[in-house]
Amino acid sequence: MFDIATFISRAIVQSIPLLYGCTGETISEKSGSLNLGIPGVMYVGGISGVIGSFLYEQSTDGELNTFLAIIIPLLACLLGSLLMGLLFSFLTITLRANQNVVGLAMTTFGVGFGNFFGGSLIKLTGSDVPSLALSRTSHCFAKQLPFADDLGWFGKIFFSYGFLAYAGIAVAIITSYILKRTRIGLHIRAIGENPATADAAGININKYKYISVCAGCMIAGLGGLYYVMDYASGVWSNDAFGDRGWLAIALVIFTIWRPNIAIFASMLFGGLYILYLFVPTGGNMAVKELYKMLPYIVTIIVLIITGMRNKRENQPPESLGLPYFREER
Repeated sequence: MFDIATFISRAIVQSIPLLYGCTGETISEKSGSLNLGIPGVMYVGGISGVIGSFLYEQSTDGELNTFLAIIIPLLACLLGSLLMGLLFSFLTITLRANQNVVGLAMTTFGVGFGNFFGGSLIKLTGSDVPSLALSRTSHCFAKQLPFADDLGWFGKIFFSYGFLAYAGIAVAIITSYILKRTRIGLHIRAIGENPATADAAGININKYKYISVCAGCMIAGLGGLYYVMDYASGVWSNDAFGDRGWLAIALVIFTIWRPNIAIFASMLFGGLYILYLFVPTGGNMAVKELYKMLPYIVTIIVLIITGMRNKRENQPPESLGLPYFREER
């Protein structure tokens, strides 16, 4: 039987890393910075949180303090992601390096960084399997609301998640409001559309670009932390993130650069990602593999449709991916 409540709850859990990555990339792109390093940033955010959690768990043998068990990996994640954002900003904004090349290099670096330190921690524990389990910390992150089980299917769909899931939705809504309704958002959008005009109006281009990229990276890094601590139940395995970072970047186009739409779009992609687990295939592996292809097929279709749109509001920021040279004004 197809359990719709279980499917929706699993799809939401699957969607949260995509939502964080999409929201973070949207902020960057709105300021004109195309950050293809988001998969690497998510990886660094995840492993930074794992390092912080590992050090705290090793320092105490008894029961963990819930506040410290959450705040230490959370701050470590934000710090690691911030450093990745500062690196990307310095290379692309200050040194005006090619954004595509820097982004791809950062993705490669982030995955290598995560695998190196993840593998090192696994060796320190002397584990017989190639993974590191931080179940005590994960329990703090994955705590669901206490009344969820009493509400049946309603509680399962709406209240059975850890706090980072609700934080991801809140961040997307707040980001959408800031970009659309505040002066800061107006400045960011102006820089992304026409930095020369924004500069002439007295807007500090470099400051807003740095803030946008770094804030976007910190948000995306939380997606990596959620994946490890909540989705994977605190288990770190090298190369376990898959292609979620790339799907998050594709979602930015799918949502036409609107974080509030990303909430529902990420749930759709999350559902497509796990659909093969719920649809009976009769043991036919070929059919199951076809179901696994659905997220990528939908991504390709979306990119084609987006490319055919003519409305200006559905197009990317005009200066996206282009370095700004003040001397050319």
